[in-house]
Amino acid sequence: MRSYQSIIILKPDLDGPQLDQAIEKIEKIFKNAGGSVINLERWGKKRLAYKVKKHKFGLYLNIYHTCEAAKTSEMEKEYQLFDLIIKYLVIKLDDNDVERIKREMETAVADTKANVSAVDDDKSVTKEEETVAKTEEKTEEKTEEVEG
Repeated sequence: MRSYQSIIILKPDLDGPQLDQAIEKIEKIFKNAGGSVINLERWGKKRLAYKVKKHKFGLYLNIYHTCEAAKTSEMEKEYQLFDLIIKYLVIKLDDNDVERIKREMETAVADTKANVSAVDDDKSVTKEEETVAKTEEKTEEKTEEVEG
């Protein structure tokens, strides 16, 4: 099974629950292609360099995932058929890239834990920090699934 990076731009008018549903559907696309998500990063709403399907902005997702090599074309067809995706890019990763990504995830998790423990000492954890901690926990779980 090979590792890939998908950068996906979604329609900018999605709210929180709609974005979560779109991400769940994208994860199902990976599972149908025989793969799994290693790491999912929400880059947020950004201005596009040029209009894409009449949109000036888009919600960016950066997804590291695995997939069977023979099924990448099926996965890309699913991207094309998914009406909330306005643009996508799939990049095949080398083993060195995968190891680098895992190291970056581990350091991000360690940094987040250090920040959360420091904040816990102050008893003033913000909602954003709680969200980051939960995201990092999910990332750790998915990393364990991939490694296991």
